[in-house]
Amino acid sequence: MDFHRRADWAVTDPAYALTLHGITKQFGSTVALDGADFDVRAGTLHALLGENGAGKTTLMRLAFGMLRADAGTIEVDGTPRRWRSSADAIAAGIGMVHQHFLLIPAMTVAENVSLGDRGILRGFNPRAAADRVRRIGTETGLVLDPAACVADLAVGAQQRLEIVKALARDARILILDEPTAVLSPAESQELYAWLRAFVARGHTVVIITHKVREALAIADDLTVLRRGRTVLTGSSRNLDEIAVIGAMIGASVTADAPATANVSAPGAAVMSLEHVSVIDERGVQRLRDVSMEVRAGEIVGIAGVEGSGQHELLRVLAGRLTADRGHVKTPAHIGFVPADRLRDALVPAMTLTENLALKDSGSARGIVNWDSYEARAAATIRGHDVRTSGPEALAGALSGGNQQKFVLGRELEGSPEALVVENPTRGLDIRAAAHVLAELRSARVAGVAVAVYSSDLDEVLSIADRMIVCFDGNATATAVDAGAVARALVGLG
Repeated sequence: MDFHRRADWAVTDPAYALTLHGITKQFGSTVALDGADFDVRAGTLHALLGENGAGKTTLMRLAFGMLRADAGTIEVDGTPRRWRSSADAIAAGIGMVHQHFLLIPAMTVAENVSLGDRGILRGFNPRAAADRVRRIGTETGLVLDPAACVADLAVGAQQRLEIVKALARDARILILDEPTAVLSPAESQELYAWLRAFVARGHTVVIITHKVREALAIADDLTVLRRGRTVLTGSSRNLDEIAVIGAMIGASVTADAPATANVSAPGAAVMSLEHVSVIDERGVQRLRDVSMEVRAGEIVGIAGVEGSGQHELLRVLAGRLTADRGHVKTPAHIGFVPADRLRDALVPAMTLTENLALKDSGSARGIVNWDSYEARAAATIRGHDVRTSGPEALAGALSGGNQQKFVLGRELEGSPEALVVENPTRGLDIRAAAHVLAELRSARVAGVAVAVYSSDLDEVLSIADRMIVCFDGNATATAVDAGAVARALVGLG
């Protein structure tokens, strides 16, 4: 995507429009934010970056009053604030456009803009609502048909509607969560041009993003979160891709990580891709002519900044995604451990026995032998040190670490020829994480072909025999050291 560097974008006011200091937020045993700081200068566009799970969205939901911090302070235009709800933040001039739009599809544009208006219960005036939408469109260029049904709008128009909703409530500070994630390149260019014009009129914008190159091209300042902490902040003029990605992944381009020695020479190729390309439902090419292989008895580490194609690569290897072009060779028995175990690997309301049975749901026929599944679940619990009362325990009652151990044990059951794993230790404590990594090493020793992605570069380097780095849909073989991988992450490998 061809974003032009800023030339003469002046900052009109050096004061801070939004500051969050010492912000801590915990969800159960998970620490989402750990003393994070965030300072946004008035009249600037500020990019907030970090890998998945870094705490970006949580921090901005706190700024918008959707959540309450366990500790820390929030200031708007230098004034301390304590939000009771998002209504307080909106009244203070903050608007937020969420990654997943909060629109009512069956309603019109004008009706969606009017939702939440004070006094709307006293009567909705369709003509006044339509006039407001037209006025905002004339003033800002965000033109929408007030009578259009939201369900009929393209995704770019829906995003414009979310911005119009915020502007209708006089937002001076606009927060957008992954604003270009669902947009075409042309729509992204149009959005960023509008945001720069909004800032030029003296307003302030924060964008949450993982796209480093776009952030450097469009933003005045950048802040990077890693594991809930602020690890980098500064002017984009003084930063480059390598520095920003190094902060995101926690590695220096000059750092070296020792290669993991092979226990024995790997065997024949078990999974292989030849000239594979994948195009998503919006026509965006996610993988470009990728060729690679994973052999028996080795761990191939996969790295990539979010959106670089690594998730599509893993799913093609696991047989969960069909390539649009090229040849894919995979064995009949592949274990797959997805990043989000509660969404994609387990049904929390089901027992462990039932969750194990889901593994065979695509191929099983006839009467279900529940005694057999219960015995297999019990063996998985014993063999993988899952701390639980037994096979009939609900999956949702287990800790995150024990859920992950059960999923990994289930996918290793029956000695698969290959195993594909995504972020295997996300959300786990040190002991549980060490157990999971030891299980992956044991699978390699047993002759399994293992492909593993982790957003924690140090973690994947600690177990990988070979490395593949994804960048802009390409996959490049890279030496097993942090410096080589960090350079490849920005296309310099």
